[in-house]
Amino acid sequence: MVQRRQFCNTLQGRNLRFTGDNGQPAVFSRVGFLLLEHFSLPAFTQALDTLVTGNLILADSFQTRTFSLGGKVVTSDLGLVICPDAALDPAPLALDLLVVCGGLRTVLRAVPELNEVLKAAAAQGIALAGLWNGAWFLGQAGLLDGYQCAVHPEHRAAVAEIARESRVVCESFVEDRDRLTAASPSGALSLVLGWIEKRHGRGLSDAIVDILNFEESRYRRQSPALHEKVSEPLREAISLMSANIEEPLSLDQLSQLVGRSKRQLERLFQLQLGATPVRYYLELRITESRRLLQHSDLALIDVSVACGFVSPSHFSKCYTSFYGYAPSKEIRHGCVKAARQAL
Repeated sequence: MVQRRQFCNTLQGRNLRFTGDNGQPAVFSRVGFLLLEHFSLPAFTQALDTLVTGNLILADSFQTRTFSLGGKVVTSDLGLVICPDAALDPAPLALDLLVVCGGLRTVLRAVPELNEVLKAAAAQGIALAGLWNGAWFLGQAGLLDGYQCAVHPEHRAAVAEIARESRVVCESFVEDRDRLTAASPSGALSLVLGWIEKRHGRGLSDAIVDILNFEESRYRRQSPALHEKVSEPLREAISLMSANIEEPLSLDQLSQLVGRSKRQLERLFQLQLGATPVRYYLELRITESRRLLQHSDLALIDVSVACGFVSPSHFSKCYTSFYGYAPSKEIRHGCVKAARQAL
C-alpha cells in the first residue's frame, strides 16, 4: 500500500478533516460556561460554536457544559431562556477553562458565591475567561490584578474602578496568561480560537476557521493563513502562487518576481514552511482543487485544468496521494438539485 503524502503545516489545517488524520485527539479539553442573567447570546454562541466545530473536525476534543448560579434557568439578552446543565459550586471543577458570560444588561453586582467559585477555580489552575462584561466579575473577585483585560466599552470604566491593579485595554479580546477576556462576539470567537491553537495546535484552529469563515473559504479563493513570523519575501511568493493556480509559475519566474535567487527562495520555504517551493505549490493547487470539486459544478477535467495539472490522470494521481481517494469520489456540494416531484 502506498503511503499517503502529508501536507505541510501551513496547509495541514485546511485539509485536516479530508485526509483521514482525524483520529483520537492528542489533547482533551473541558470548557464550562457560566451564564449570567441577560448574558450576550451572540458572544456565547460564537465561543461555543468554535468548540463544537472543533469536535466535528477532531471528534471528542472538547467537552462543554453550561452552568448558572443556583442551577436556575437564565434569560439571554435576546430573550431566549436557557436551561443550564448544572449549578456552579466551589467544589473541585473538572474543567480546563471556565468562561463567565455577561452582557450589556447583566447587572454588575458582587455575588459572594460567585467570588468563591472563581477563586476556587483559579486555585485549581483553571484558566478563567470573561465575555462582554464578564471581566468585571473576575476583577471583583480580585483575579485580574496584574493582568490585561478586554471588556465592552460600556463597562470599561466599571472594570477599571473595581480592578485597579489591572490594565483595561481597547481591544476586542485579550489573552494574558491564564486570563482570557473578550469585549464582543467576534472577540469571543478569536479568543477561543487562540486558546485552541495553544492547546491543540495551529492545524485544528486553522481547520475551524476554514469552516466558520464560510464566505471566503467556500466561494472565493483564499490564500493560506500565514504565521506572523513568515518573512515578507515568502508572503509575496505565496501570494503570487495563489494568484497563478491555473498556469503555475516556474521557480525561475517566481524567484525573479520576488527578487530572490532560486536557492534563497528554496531556503526560505524549507526553513519557514518545511517544504520546497515546488512541493508547496502542488499542495496549494491540490487544496484549491478540493474546494472547486466540493463547491462548484465544474467537471473533473475542468477542475484539473483550473488548478494547473497537465492531464486528468496526473491530477487524479496527485489528489489520491494526498487524500487517499480519487477526485471522482469527492463529495460535490456545488449543485444540489431538488427531488423531482411525482406527477
